[in-house]
Amino acid sequence: MTDGHIIDTAEFTRRVESAQRAMEQGGRGQAIALLRDALRLWRGPALDGVSSRAAETEAMRLEEQRLLAIEQYMALRLKVGEHQTLLSELSTLVRENPLRERFLAQLMQAQYRSGQRVEALRTFREGRREFVAELGLEPGTELQELHHAVLRDDSAVLGPAAGPASAALTSAEPSGNWPSPAQLPSNIGAFAGREDELRELDDLLAERSDNDPVGIGFVTGAPGVGKTALAIHWAHRAAAHFPDGMLYADLQEAGQPLSSQVVLQRFLRGLGVEPERIPGGREECAALYRTVLRGRRTLVILNDVHSFRQLRPLLPGNGKSCALVTGRAELQGLIHSGSPLRLCLGQLRQTDSVRLLSGVVRGRRIDHDPATVRLAELCDHHPLALRAAGARLANKPHWTVADLVARLENPRRRLAELSHGEYSVRARLECGYGSLDAAAARAYRVLGAGQSVDFDVREAADMLELPLVEAEDTIERLLDTHLLEVAADGGGVSGRRYRLQELLRLHAQETAVSTLSVPSGC
Repeated sequence: MTDGHIIDTAEFTRRVESAQRAMEQGGRGQAIALLRDALRLWRGPALDGVSSRAAETEAMRLEEQRLLAIEQYMALRLKVGEHQTLLSELSTLVRENPLRERFLAQLMQAQYRSGQRVEALRTFREGRREFVAELGLEPGTELQELHHAVLRDDSAVLGPAAGPASAALTSAEPSGNWPSPAQLPSNIGAFAGREDELRELDDLLAERSDNDPVGIGFVTGAPGVGKTALAIHWAHRAAAHFPDGMLYADLQEAGQPLSSQVVLQRFLRGLGVEPERIPGGREECAALYRTVLRGRRTLVILNDVHSFRQLRPLLPGNGKSCALVTGRAELQGLIHSGSPLRLCLGQLRQTDSVRLLSGVVRGRRIDHDPATVRLAELCDHHPLALRAAGARLANKPHWTVADLVARLENPRRRLAELSHGEYSVRARLECGYGSLDAAAARAYRVLGAGQSVDFDVREAADMLELPLVEAEDTIERLLDTHLLEVAADGGGVSGRRYRLQELLRLHAQETAVSTLSVPSGC
């Protein structure tokens, strides 16, 4: 500090020297913290933009001081067992400084201790190739000895090899003291029905050992059918079976799939891992995540999953934890993760539809109103549409149920009446439609605009003007996204009839009209 001003270079030097004194006195944790704080002062290259020989010389000196501090920082963290957490950081340092032997040695040591002996040998080979190509020299004595120690599997030199990600626990809280995250959203109001599905989900609570496959429940179905509502409702009901906490994540943000690495980093923070100890790479994050969950009874709820590739790193690695997954797309890779429970949600029963409507409206006894049954029918017994209708009645206390029924009886107005605020049926169906490829999207519009309520594959082929095999493949893609359903199965492809639920048919017709009305070139 000079005349009330703090000079970063002086503060950096002071903290590094303090870390050295702490190390000499056995204060390893304090030294790590001081070096971390010192390195945070760097916000880019020293004296960047200053062009003079003196400035360039000083910048080189300062950069060397920074690299020495990083080497000390990495060495201390390796000593306290953070080898798994350091893998990503050290890999980056080696890429940026390929001729700095200390970083190569530290990366090899971290890899070996993380159970990655082959990767440690590969790191040496690639480093040696770089040294020979750039300098015409073999690596130094330290690297050579380390290489021989890896070949001999000599833990006396390298330190004990460990399972993936176990080391990060050493420098954080003991495994028994991790916090129990409570990330589950509040329970769904006016939940009705789904008793059979809830009982099936209870199978996830069966006693399992750490070595058993993780219990997985996959809830799928058409847009707005209540996948998230069922998952959250069951999770609240089963909370006592997961004393070590609940993790929750929506895998879509602003209509785009969220990367599994972002979700892993959020989960690790929720599990009590300090931000600076969270690895930068996805696989390292996933390994640490599985380690933290090892032996714990935790429920992980993953909502609106887009693909198995997005899901795979987020699955716990032990049988005591469970994962409850929702999504529209079929996740073929789940079959390789044990024997997942798969639930495909359909329309609600009439009595449950009336209960749901009554629960949303509240304060008005509409369950005994004869018009309520017709209202449920016009909503297709579709949970989101029922909530939308109930919200309309709750916000319009001067309307009777018959008033809303009269509005919905007009097919041209029905979607508009059910698309207000957060319970917008049209918006949810648009999301499902937007996930289709061009051929499936065209089929959705054409089939929805057809005169028949249901059809077989030959009729579909005629409407789509496609060969029979192509028409069948297109139908299967619509079935996979739950925008089409099997109406009747008379055995074999030729005996099977398909249909769009009424709200989907109305949306397909709207979409067909709007597509035709778009001027060319738009």
